[in-house]
Amino acid sequence: MTGPRFGVGKTGEPAFAERGIVEGFYGRPWTHEQRLDMIRFIGARGMNRFVYAPKDDPLMRREWATEYDTADRARIEELVTTCGEHGVEFVYCISPGLSIRYSSADDTAALVAKLACVSALGVRRFGLLLDDIPARLQHDQDVARFRSLAQAQSDLANTVNERLRNIDDHASLVVCPTEYWGYGDEAYISELGAALAPDIDLFWTGRAICSATLDAADAETFARATGRQPLYWDNYPVNDVAMGHELHIGPYRGRSAVLDTVSRGVIANGMALFESSKIAFATIADYLWSPRNYDPEESWTVALRDVVGEADVHAYRDFAENVRSSCLSADDAPQVTRALEDHAFAMLNGDSARAAEAILPLAAQLRASSDHLMSGRCRTAALLAEARPWLESFELGVRALELIGTLTATGEIYEKGPSLLSPLLAEFRARGRRVFGDVLDMTLDDLCGHPEWAS
Repeated sequence: MTGPRFGVGKTGEPAFAERGIVEGFYGRPWTHEQRLDMIRFIGARGMNRFVYAPKDDPLMRREWATEYDTADRARIEELVTTCGEHGVEFVYCISPGLSIRYSSADDTAALVAKLACVSALGVRRFGLLLDDIPARLQHDQDVARFRSLAQAQSDLANTVNERLRNIDDHASLVVCPTEYWGYGDEAYISELGAALAPDIDLFWTGRAICSATLDAADAETFARATGRQPLYWDNYPVNDVAMGHELHIGPYRGRSAVLDTVSRGVIANGMALFESSKIAFATIADYLWSPRNYDPEESWTVALRDVVGEADVHAYRDFAENVRSSCLSADDAPQVTRALEDHAFAMLNGDSARAAEAILPLAAQLRASSDHLMSGRCRTAALLAEARPWLESFELGVRALELIGTLTATGEIYEKGPSLLSPLLAEFRARGRRVFGDVLDMTLDDLCGHPEWAS
């Protein structure tokens, strides 16, 4: 491999040692062909880790001890081979925490046997994921043997690590703790870190499960408490569980420009929406290569053009600008927000012509983009198919903006607005997709419920 071919500022050597993504979301896992495609995508952008950890793969989590059949092994082997061809290391994860007996030699042997099977396929980097399980010992024999969950888990991890090294001198292990977010010096994570072998890495998500920022000072706190730098499992752009109404296609932001000096690296968790994840991943790749030179908006512009394509990127960007909401961004829909603020200001000052002018040109622009994306003629069919529920809400919002502008221009916004806009507001809410953030919903609610403003 000659180096990354895409992105912004990829000169010299990369800043972070570990730069990658994880298929670690709840929901339908990616297909085998999608994984192969993603490995090629991230490799071309200078990432070097593909972490396999789909929560709803039964053989990875609920049926962790079940052996892989011939077809499964062949698929894993192809993933490992493809990673090698593109400068990426395949990291295989297993999540036995829902049922494993930490005190059972048989359970430990079954776990190691499963990992040994994968090791024979060329895997050298493994993840022992103990997240999203009860934060207490449950088996009676574990309660009798161990004083704490951290002691039980460190005992298991150290044994697994040692046995993997006996199989392959180059094997390495990363553990995802049960309490995987916080300040980094809580009692559980401190106890776990103190007991783990020093060559075992620890995943950490930061101050929150989905952290708005990742700061150097917090990484240093974690390192002091655990005896090792954090390897960040960054929950962006993932949108599973309670975030399913959001489409996370905005740029990566809120990460310290010197995080590479105090952490092992960053592994970004994707969405089940495979094509859409590529937009954020491309910006994350830029940050991980050179955080000091990283510009989120510049990187996002390049990523959109790269992923969407020149023919459709202008229309798609109009859409993307209005679905920026995420834990990383408080900016929901900056253009529409400004337009509606200007509209409200002009109306309060009795200037309906100025108010209409604040809305109508933007509504026309967004209408053209919506029609283009909904036409079925775009080259990025898979990307748009994934985003269809948000595109439909986007079109509905455009209709509402057009109607607000037209009714304002004709002087009928207060007379006819409540009856004409109320059905749009109801449908917009019923669709349950976060498009235009809160600003359009609040504006429609005001216009539908406050006709007395006319007086």
